[in-house]
Amino acid sequence: MDTAAYQAFTTELTRRADADGRFRGLVALGSMAARDYAPDDFSDHDFFVVAWPGHAETLRQERGWLPRAEDVALAFRETAHGLKVVYRDGHLLEFAVFDLEELSFARVNRYRVLLDKGGVTERMDERARYTAAELQRTASDDAWLFGQWLTQVLVGVGRHARGEGLSGRSRLYDAVRLFCLLLARHVPAPAASLLDGLDPVRRVERVYPETGGELARALEGDTPGLARTLLRLAERELSHVPAYPRDGVAAVRARLEAMHR
Repeated sequence: MDTAAYQAFTTELTRRADADGRFRGLVALGSMAARDYAPDDFSDHDFFVVAWPGHAETLRQERGWLPRAEDVALAFRETAHGLKVVYRDGHLLEFAVFDLEELSFARVNRYRVLLDKGGVTERMDERARYTAAELQRTASDDAWLFGQWLTQVLVGVGRHARGEGLSGRSRLYDAVRLFCLLLARHVPAPAASLLDGLDPVRRVERVYPETGGELARALEGDTPGLARTLLRLAERELSHVPAYPRDGVAAVRARLEAMHR
């Protein structure tokens, strides 16, 4: 969906919500919110519907309020409040329907209120503050993160060597996520505001072009190569951090080389 079509869909969705007496509010999320970055040809529509009391479940069940409802190819309930919809052209909607009180279940970072017929902006601001405080409160310390990252690499290459390729690769994917979390925490970057506190691998290539590019290319290769890249990038980017496990990294590197000689 190109930019013009994307914006036209957003406009039509907002118009329909405004005209429907069941809607209390509409909140754009992620790229749809156009905060820090604009949607592009690959962006989905992510949003919250805020319903007046008694209407939330009806809106979850119905599809007629969506733009181009006749073109929906797939729709399913993902969670108690959330749904996913795929159109015949491949465009994806990810949305949740809440009443105002049910917004207490939501975690948000980037958002833009498109429609507010009572209390929506105030409640979204409250949820954003809560989410930021929760992420800060539950943030693991560096020693834990480094330990988890390094042992995921070790277990992943071991399972790969044993012949458990899928399981081994899955552990390396976890290691990539942990590495990106540590990178964002300890390596400043001019475009750091583009990073996503709820998903540490989002837009890493844009914020850290060299490191992100190397990691993306390694993900296209084999599991031992990805493990070597993670160890090398950690040495280059994160060895200045006091909790960096230098001896542990050396031990895992030696183990990796011994397994794949």
